Amino acid sequence: MTTKARTSTAPVLGTRALGRATLARQLLLRRASMSAEAAVAHLVGLQAQNVKPPYYALAARIEGFTPDDLSGPMAERRTARLVTLRSTIHTHTADDCLTLRPLVQAARDRELGNFRKGLVGVDLDRLAVLARELVEAEPRTMGELREALLAEWPGADPQALSVAARCRLPLVQVTPRGLWGRSGQVRLTTAEHWLGRPARPAPAPDDTVLRYLAAFGPASVKDMQTWAGLTRLRDAFERLRPRLVTFRSVDGTELFDLPDAPRPDPDTPAPPRFLPEFDNLLLSHADRARVVPPAYKGRTWKKNQAYRVLLVDGFVAGLWKPADDALVVEPFDRLTGTSRDEVVAEGERMLATMHPDAAYGVRFGTVRG
Repeated sequence: MTTKARTSTAPVLGTRALGRATLARQLLLRRASMSAEAAVAHLVGLQAQNVKPPYYALAARIEGFTPDDLSGPMAERRTARLVTLRSTIHTHTADDCLTLRPLVQAARDRELGNFRKGLVGVDLDRLAVLARELVEAEPRTMGELREALLAEWPGADPQALSVAARCRLPLVQVTPRGLWGRSGQVRLTTAEHWLGRPARPAPAPDDTVLRYLAAFGPASVKDMQTWAGLTRLRDAFERLRPRLVTFRSVDGTELFDLPDAPRPDPDTPAPPRFLPEFDNLLLSHADRARVVPPAYKGRTWKKNQAYRVLLVDGFVAGLWKPADDALVVEPFDRLTGTSRDEVVAEGERMLATMHPDAAYGVRFGTVRG
């Protein structure tokens, strides 16, 4: 049977059903009773350009979470921050630092092609050896590393040298960077040196497909490629097809899933949640309609900066931001009285978790209609 024929006969998952399934995998329908480290592993990492977002992401997902629950494993080198998926910084478990980075290494090598003009005459293999020696001798800032590499290749573009080091090596941001309330300057060393063990062979794409579906499914091939920043994953899905179930979205796209993964009723209650900027819930599908209503598409970003988002009834419903005197909520439309009360309760809960000494509450700002 052709893929087109299989897709035409697969059950349809409506937008709400698809969204509820994804929220269940993301631990956002109800908070999970698990450790921060286990949640980071289940979610296959948390995007972490900034220090605070992973903490807010876990506060929305784990029952009883406190910032120390993530700072502890990070200080003990059981979790770490490095560039992996989509060429962005993620917080990963130590195991995933040493396996997922090899999985996406080919993409990082291709990324270097965008900087080839600035790397004319640079021996990239030698650069990798030299950069490794430098950062393993002592953690370096990117400026210090760039200066040392520029002494070796004075005619190269300094920014291109930095990118080459970041792409060729799995560079971890060492602590105290990344610790709640104690973040310092970004200093880098290799994952192997920081974690005290060698990198592992890259996992088979098939294994990562299964983990992705467990955290983000049901999903299409293109969805996973968007999440990982990889291409040509169709073969892995086809190898796994006998072990998976398939659906189709309302627009006819074929969706894959694990047979026993949760797919709640579309009317399952979805409590409000405050998510940080760059939360992977909004970045890990080619089609984000399962959580972003069409009317609000593009309103969670400005240029390259993502906003903090509010979920109501399982969908993006507004933005939020901390202010000097309140946690300010800016809905995209007017909330019902019940929804408004639930948002306030969730906001107060988040403040008690993340800012227990805060002497302020939740305030509603301008409706961003």
